[in-house]
Amino acid sequence: MASSFPEPDIAQALYRMMVRIRAFENAAEAASQGGVSAYGQQAAGTAQVRGPLHLSTGQEAVPAGVCAHLRPGDLLTSTHRGHGHTLAKGADLGRMMAELFGKATGFNGGKGGSMHIADFSVGMLGANGVVAAGLPIAVGAAHAQKLQRGRSPVDQDAITVCFFGDGAINRGPFLEALNWARVYALPVLFVCEDNRWSATTASGPMTAGDGASARALALDIPATQVDGNDVFAVHATAATLIAEVRADGGPRLLHALTYRVKGHVSVDAAAYRDPAELAAALTTDPIERTHAVLRAAGVPPAALDAIADAARDEVTAALVAADAAPWPVPEAAFTDVQTTGADQWF
Repeated sequence: MASSFPEPDIAQALYRMMVRIRAFENAAEAASQGGVSAYGQQAAGTAQVRGPLHLSTGQEAVPAGVCAHLRPGDLLTSTHRGHGHTLAKGADLGRMMAELFGKATGFNGGKGGSMHIADFSVGMLGANGVVAAGLPIAVGAAHAQKLQRGRSPVDQDAITVCFFGDGAINRGPFLEALNWARVYALPVLFVCEDNRWSATTASGPMTAGDGASARALALDIPATQVDGNDVFAVHATAATLIAEVRADGGPRLLHALTYRVKGHVSVDAAAYRDPAELAAALTTDPIERTHAVLRAAGVPPAALDAIADAARDEVTAALVAADAAPWPVPEAAFTDVQTTGADQWF
């Protein structure tokens, strides 16, 4: 049993969130391919989701472990691989599926799609198709939170969490965001989901030095590395870091070592990857590991089966609802866009 094993109800809640994320990802993947997911959902017709998706399969422990400590008033920025972050922050699974389907009932009226999911009602400021773009957005949000402290009785210790991948640390916004956060001692937790791959290229050979943790330390930002496939370790480590950030300790960085078991997108077979590497990674699957720990802790198999069944039923209902939902009306194309005030849109 992991030394960081939490209370039984928390442990099962973490497992439940990971299973929900995996069920969603499997179903969304199938819907983008016109096939049948690992959970048995049949995609009616072909490609209900237009275009490929960026999946986070195998990385579920990171958003589950981190977001378990977040409150409604906390803010979050995500990446192009952000379904798990969105669900873990409390967003509605059905509305996210509808957004992937391009339907009017989606979070963004069907106009954002997978890479631009946002739900301000739960503090999810948005996924982003540009690598590293969420970092300066998160820092801006955290700076606003700091300025608002003392001016409002609401969420005086609210924080921002910024998820990003290992490929983002080689882009300019990473340095700029961390530098700004440190200079102004902002309430932000940076979470690097180090899944070893940047699109179709292994990140290691493209990254000088010791990666995200070392670069954060060079900017005087405390950084902690954790096994990102151990949800209990992520949960315990995130608890400490988030408490420090809430207590005006300034920015922190959590470097979660995980693995992206699928290709860059849902139609990418990842033939560029060594099959032995993938096979080794699959032995550390976070859901299987957590299942084994919970069984060893005495959780009945029936209880774990019930969690999986509930996730399957929830996702199946979301697929049915999204398929039946209306398309956006043509007039919606002229909403949620910027105007110069002279009937000129851009």
